[in-house]
Amino acid sequence: MNPTQLTLLERDGPLALVTLNRPEALNALSPEMLAALCDQLEALDADPQVRVIILAGDRRAFAAGSDIKSMARATSQDILRMDTIRYWQRLRQVSKPLIAAVSGYAFGGGCELALTCDLIVAAESAQFAQPEIKLGIMPGAGGTQRLAKAIGPYRAMEMVLTGEPLSARQAFDLGLVNRLVPDERLLEEARELGWLIASRPPLAVRLARQALRHGVETTLNEGLEVERRNFVQLFDTFDQKEGMAAFLEKRPPEFKGE
Repeated sequence: MNPTQLTLLERDGPLALVTLNRPEALNALSPEMLAALCDQLEALDADPQVRVIILAGDRRAFAAGSDIKSMARATSQDILRMDTIRYWQRLRQVSKPLIAAVSGYAFGGGCELALTCDLIVAAESAQFAQPEIKLGIMPGAGGTQRLAKAIGPYRAMEMVLTGEPLSARQAFDLGLVNRLVPDERLLEEARELGWLIASRPPLAVRLARQALRHGVETTLNEGLEVERRNFVQLFDTFDQKEGMAAFLEKRPPEFKGE
């Protein structure tokens, strides 16, 4: 399959929907799939018309892990030479809000991909798992770290050491999922959330997201420093003046991303 066909793109004003398109392999994240996904997300990140990106799979699988066929006989040196971690590092550099719309399996790399996003909307059929332990390995693209920060170290430890999945309801109850909906409403709900975020001032969204992510990944003091820096910076934007003027004048604001 041509790499350009591994992801599908739909646009609706400031929203972009990127769909993983490898259904015959349950959207397993081969190096080619990861490369195509990074290229697509980076192009959308650079597009000033796009404010929010939704990432989805299909009904059976968001993404059912990494491509085991490419790894089964690999040595440590082979894994280092494949250097797939560079794709995950590129994903972390995307500056616009990412919403994962998850139905079916989000296993292994698929769970790690959802965890890389900023918000998760889950269908009732969704299942989240890090089953690498069953294959004699462990998560290697953020699963041990982001999962522990999302649901706590003890529940994450159970998931990683047993490889057993969480249901969508369990994931929602643990705070891993923002919204839980029937399967048929998954994309509708993700779009509604996307439109709500897209209606907010884009510079404030970007800097607030940056501060929150930085705080989760570093110390409290470092996070507070980034938060304050970004807070002060926003007072030099048009959108701050417009937002406060609109509030005082009791009218809807017209944000420009400036």
